[in-house]
Amino acid sequence: MDFILSGLKEAFGLLINLDPETISAIDVTLKSSTLSIVFSILIGLPLGFCLGFFNFPGRKALKLLSDTLLAIPTVVVGLIVYAFISNRGPFGSYELLYTLPGIVIGQTILALPIIVSLSATAVEGMEKKLYLTLASFGLTTIQMIQSVVWELRHALVAVAVAAYGRVVAEVGIAMMIGGNIKWFTRTITTAISLETNKGEFATGIALGLVLISIAFLLNFMLFFLKKRARIAV
Repeated sequence: MDFILSGLKEAFGLLINLDPETISAIDVTLKSSTLSIVFSILIGLPLGFCLGFFNFPGRKALKLLSDTLLAIPTVVVGLIVYAFISNRGPFGSYELLYTLPGIVIGQTILALPIIVSLSATAVEGMEKKLYLTLASFGLTTIQMIQSVVWELRHALVAVAVAAYGRVVAEVGIAMMIGGNIKWFTRTITTAISLETNKGEFATGIALGLVLISIAFLLNFMLFFLKKRARIAV
């Protein structure tokens, strides 16, 4: 028990004193996760909306594929990206392996199925009466899409928050693609794994506390958005 209490005390000391290594891991994590979510939203939300709003041949197959990819392990995504951006891969000349952009690419791919599937489900789950009401106004297709997006704004933001939570806590991609390089590609999760194995329990706890804080904040945001959505309904 003394071992744990001592570790907690040292962990708070590292955070309060802004330990450079700890802050570096937090900085890399926030940068990579935020960029990944921005790119996955820009790509995934339009795809998810089309999948949930329009009827077209192969729609059900694409929805099934997207839903299946929700459960893809992060190490598998890391392996696939590694194969493409390694020196022997087709994109090896871009030297993306063991870089922050490489991590962003992997995490974007990880977040995409979440954004696509959950946004498509949100659009599909919209009340038919609301569709009919909007259609009765004689809106153009663009205006109809804008109106649906506005009505589902809380649900779509919740989708983005859920995807961010998945990305910020992943370790497989960050380890395989980033290489856990100190000051450059070491994230919170990879640093926790490394420091704990080295016996640096305090650093692991400090970073774990930050990760828990991020998870708590994300869950609070989800709760708030769901509450707002129920009030709006």
